[in-house]
Amino acid sequence: MSATATIEKNAYEVALENFDLAANALDLEDNVRAMIKYPERQLTVTIPVRMDDGKIVRFEGYRVQHSTMRGPAKGGIRYHPNVTIDEVKALATWMTWKCAVVNIPYGGGKGGITCNPKAMSMGELERMTRRYASAILPIIGPEKDIPAPDVYTTPQIMAWIMDTFSMMTGYPVTGVVTGKPISLGGSLGRNEATARGCFYTTRGSMKHLKIPLKDAKVVVQGFGNAGSIAAELFHEAGRRCWRATIPKALSTTRKGSTFRPR
Repeated sequence: MSATATIEKNAYEVALENFDLAANALDLEDNVRAMIKYPERQLTVTIPVRMDDGKIVRFEGYRVQHSTMRGPAKGGIRYHPNVTIDEVKALATWMTWKCAVVNIPYGGGKGGITCNPKAMSMGELERMTRRYASAILPIIGPEKDIPAPDVYTTPQIMAWIMDTFSMMTGYPVTGVVTGKPISLGGSLGRNEATARGCFYTTRGSMKHLKIPLKDAKVVVQGFGNAGSIAAELFHEAGRRCWRATIPKALSTTRKGSTFRPR
């Protein structure tokens, strides 16, 4: 490696740097920093799954609870080939700050499985999800840690987690996850919530920074559930939108999208 080469930081290292910057700006005491900087709990589980061809494949899953000081941990579960424990730790850390900033009584949590869900059948996904839910069951629950959908996880996957948890407890526990199907107690508007939050936050930030909204240009990187709906919202608000070029392997398009780049 050359003397000028730099080593890219992983997500968790970035999260710790973010914390230090904020803590320095707030002049937090060292004792407070020591209590709230690092995750309370991190669980790594092995998930053996029988695939449709009869072979057993081992997946690795994670659930991290960064903080439960303000209430149960809250955060999604993602299925992606690039999921790592450091990424999950970073996301759980950021969830703590997100919940605290908007003053809701939750802490930060996050989970994930290193897998390629696009290459798996529904049966394989169900078996993997239920095994994962069983493995993290001791640390989740309505009063402990409440998972939700994230990258490549869906209301159906949340329904499997809820069902597995309920079977283990012996009665229905609908509050163990959010993002469930409407028929199982899910919330209307949940599918658009992330993108709508992005839209409102961006609009509010622009107003605060005195950046004129009229004729503003918006670039959206990623075109999955959040990106495609955010682009539609900006487009409907009269903004000019472009979709950033990203590798084809990472590109997804939301079915039924009416957004078209201008």
